[in-house]
Amino acid sequence: MSKLGTLAITGGTGFVGQAVLDAADRAGLAVRSLARKIPAERSNVDWVQGNLGDGEALAQLAKNADAIIHIAGLTNAPDPAEFEAANVDGTANVIAAAKDAGVKRFIFVSSLSAREPKLSRYGASKARAEELVQASGLDWTIIRPPGVYGPRDVDYLDMFKSARLGFVPLPPGGASSMIHADDLAELLLACVPSSPQLRRKLFEPHDGREGGWSHKEMAAAIGAAVGRSVFAPHLPGWMLATAAGFDRLARGDKAKLTPDRVGYMTHPNWVARSNMAVPSEIWEPRIPTDDGLKSTAEWYRREGWL
Repeated sequence: MSKLGTLAITGGTGFVGQAVLDAADRAGLAVRSLARKIPAERSNVDWVQGNLGDGEALAQLAKNADAIIHIAGLTNAPDPAEFEAANVDGTANVIAAAKDAGVKRFIFVSSLSAREPKLSRYGASKARAEELVQASGLDWTIIRPPGVYGPRDVDYLDMFKSARLGFVPLPPGGASSMIHADDLAELLLACVPSSPQLRRKLFEPHDGREGGWSHKEMAAAIGAAVGRSVFAPHLPGWMLATAAGFDRLARGDKAKLTPDRVGYMTHPNWVARSNMAVPSEIWEPRIPTDDGLKSTAEWYRREGWL
């Protein structure tokens, strides 16, 4: 890792991107990052202002880079058509910039939702983006994270807030895998040096808990993280769809529960598959989820989020 030159990343101001910047800083790596708005902090990062549709910015990002980690993407949108532009066209643009600049190594952050593209427009867009990466001719590795949590995350924040009140509504019965953002960041950096074990491979990492977490187990763990026992009933899909409508009325374009999300939330199995695990000599998770949830709750409290 120490011999690596410049690492280019997209999505450096996002939740996972910031965790990657933290990990890169700990490793002493030179990082260039794309951002719509350049933040005042992190002066050690070579920022490139632009977005996934800005060819000049992407060319500047990729210039003389040794590898690109493509993290940026749209995870939620009031208009599902936006997923195509951000996740498919955006990925095509990053691939083109990499090829034009002669960057061979390409790590793509996808999603477990790509396994079931018919369930959501988000998952379908990630599946199409994966196809573009696989057909690119680059030296690629695709990572499909499960549920990612940790400091700065806003998606699981509502569950923490709800758990603090002792009530966590759940989708129909099922299970999912989890991973702390810091563990995911370390994995992405571990994938940067090319090797036969990583080259043109797709992986589904997790926190080390085989079989994942049932929804009720996760609700109980989040409750324990905030010091509460919780009542966590399973809600039918139609009720979640109705709740999505109310969330849109209450929060408008900032609604977190959208009809598209209901599509994949109601799927019973988002558990990372053992036959797609990252080789242990490359990476292993280090943060048990029970501990990670507690430290995340503490971060939320310190920041006034909880």
